[in-house]
Amino acid sequence: MTLAVEVIIAAVIGLALGFIIDHYLISTKARKAAAEAENLVAHAEKEAESLKKEALLEAKDEIFKQKSEADAEEKTRRKEIAALENRLVQREETIDRRMESVDKREHQLSSQAGQLAHREEELNAAFAEVTARLERVASMTADEAKIELLKSLEEEVQRESVALIRDTETQAKDEADRRARRIVGIAIQRVAADHTAEATVSVVHIPTDEMKGRLIGREGRNIRAFEQITGINLIIDDTPETVVLSSFDPVRREVGRIALESLIADGRIHPARIEEVFGKAEKLVNEQIQRDGEQATFDAGVHSLHPELVKTLGRLRFRTSYGQNVLNHSLEVSWLAGVMAEELGADVALAKRAGLLHDLGKAIDHEVEGPHALIGAELAKRMGENPEVVHIIEAHHNDVEPQTVEAVLVQAADAISASRPGARRETLESYVKRLEKLEAVANSHGGVEKTYAMQAGREVRIMVQPDEVSDSDAVILARDVAKEIEEQLEYPGQIKVMVVRESRAVDYAK
Repeated sequence: MTLAVEVIIAAVIGLALGFIIDHYLISTKARKAAAEAENLVAHAEKEAESLKKEALLEAKDEIFKQKSEADAEEKTRRKEIAALENRLVQREETIDRRMESVDKREHQLSSQAGQLAHREEELNAAFAEVTARLERVASMTADEAKIELLKSLEEEVQRESVALIRDTETQAKDEADRRARRIVGIAIQRVAADHTAEATVSVVHIPTDEMKGRLIGREGRNIRAFEQITGINLIIDDTPETVVLSSFDPVRREVGRIALESLIADGRIHPARIEEVFGKAEKLVNEQIQRDGEQATFDAGVHSLHPELVKTLGRLRFRTSYGQNVLNHSLEVSWLAGVMAEELGADVALAKRAGLLHDLGKAIDHEVEGPHALIGAELAKRMGENPEVVHIIEAHHNDVEPQTVEAVLVQAADAISASRPGARRETLESYVKRLEKLEAVANSHGGVEKTYAMQAGREVRIMVQPDEVSDSDAVILARDVAKEIEEQLEYPGQIKVMVVRESRAVDYAK
């Protein structure tokens, strides 16, 4: 009984446990199935959202693409429309210009017609006047005819007297030109100065190329010290046994040259030694400037100059203009002006003094802005120089109008000294450019056929079209070209402008 009960109880417990296990398994599967269902739903929702976004992006891309194509098509059409508008505007401008040209031509024709009509009226009036006079003379008495004859004779005498006066003026001008040439010839003969063209580049020769390394120094300290102390650029290149000094100040360049030669001769090259040698060279050059200034005043016979002017005058020893030494040029101008003043009875001392000082401004024109004539005049005025000398200095290049005979004589002496053969020289490039500018100035005028710059640019010969330029127009053309050359170009001496108008008549014997 007990065993049966236990079996039954065990069977009941087994069933209960089986039911519980089955229920648990079923509920677990149900939960898994529900979870899988939820996952599927969530995944489906995500895929649906992704498809929706992709569809929206594709739609947006398609809209942007269509919009870009529409914009590009619109730009193309706008360009075509703008091009059409530009062509229309150009056509309108061309038509307007043609209309203006037609109007001008019509105006010219009407003006010429009016002039012809006026000329015809004048001829008719003159013919009528001559006819009336003839008729009046034919009906005159003897006394009336005599009076008319005397009037005609009086008019003829007046015309002849005008011609005589003109001939007299021409003869007087020719005589004045001959006297002026004679005076200039005498002055040139008495002042026979030598000319030496000088170069403006300071070149220093070194014994060996090994010296270049010593001049440069370790890491360039020597060359930096030299340039800093002297204010000069030291150019060391591949040129054998040569170095070049470059500076806008000729005096400073000379000081640097002497200092560099001393350093090379001594052999000891370092910053302290460079400073020491530069001080000695500067003192040496200042003494030479003072000596040169005093010697120039002594040679010119000019005394009582302010010490500062003497020193400035000595600085001109290191200044060149077109290769001509300015101090030698100033001495020559002083001598020439003095000789011409003596021949004309002018103030010789004033002419020589102003001639010596006329280019004073070139010694400091790199330090002060403005024309060297005005710079020199201001310096002379500041140093208490005679007002007449100041005026001559500022007027020697027509920066102001010359007011005295001595001022004109200094101008002439300056031109003579600058234009003497061998006095000045130009580089080939500047010489060619000057000739090209001369020809360009002449060719800019109407009616010019050909232009030739001759005699090293001292003469311009202009060939004109005879059917476009008359004899009177040729005179005006020569004057206009000369005036433009004076205003636009810089040149030593003077330039002769010659206009040649040639007419030819050709026929054939058959």
